[in-house]
Amino acid sequence: MTEKEILSTFEEVGAIITNSHLVYTSGKHGNAYINKDAVYPYTEKISMLCEEIAERFKDDNPDAVVAPALGGIILSQWTAYHLTKKLGREVYGVYAEKTDDGEFVIKRGYDDLIKGKKVLLVEDVLTTGGSIKKVVDVVRGIGSDIVGVAALCNRGGITAQDIGGVPKFDALLSITLDSWEEADCPLCTQGVPINTKVGKGRKLGSGTNSLRKLSQTPFQVEMNFH
Repeated sequence: MTEKEILSTFEEVGAIITNSHLVYTSGKHGNAYINKDAVYPYTEKISMLCEEIAERFKDDNPDAVVAPALGGIILSQWTAYHLTKKLGREVYGVYAEKTDDGEFVIKRGYDDLIKGKKVLLVEDVLTTGGSIKKVVDVVRGIGSDIVGVAALCNRGGITAQDIGGVPKFDALLSITLDSWEEADCPLCTQGVPINTKVGKGRKLGSGTNSLRKLSQTPFQVEMNFH
C-alpha cells in the first residue's frame, strides 16, 4: 500500500480529526487527533492495514506478534494471521496487559509461549512511545528476541532508539501534529471547548473548568505527512 492509500483508509472511516481542541494521553493539548478506535470496527480495513505490516516484516521471520492491550489485541491477531499465511507456518498473536501501576505484563501462559522466540511488536498510534517501550522491556525480560516494532501511525516523531533501540521500526503513516502544554494552549486562550468524545478529553465533563465557551475566532490546522 502507498502512503496515500493508507491515509485514504484512515480518512474514509473518520479516523483523522482536525480543527478541534483535543487533550492527548500525555496531557498536552492539540488541534488534531488520530482516532484509531474509528478504524477497528471495519474488519476489512484493519485486516488490510495489518497485512501491510505483515508484508513489511515477513522477511524478519517472526514467530509471534505482541501488542499492548486493548486496541493492540486486534492488531496482533490480524498481523499474526497474515504472517501465518505468508510464512506458511503458525505465528502466534498475543498481548501484554496493563497493570494498575501503569506497567505491562504478559501472562495467561503467553509468556511461556513466546519465550526464546522471535517477536514483532505492534502498536496503533505512537505519541511518546512510552507504552510500547514498556512492552519492549517486558518481552526482552522473558527472553524473547525482538525483530522490530510496527505502528499504524507515528505522530510523535518516534525513532527506533526512543523505544529501546529495536533493530527495525516502521510506521504505516507518519504525521506531525502541533501540541502544547495546557498553560500554553492557544485554543484554551481562544475559549475553544475541549472535544470530550476522543482522547483524554473523554474524562472531562461539561462541568469542569477545562471546558470553555466557544470563541468566535475560527482556527484551522495543517497536518504534515512524511
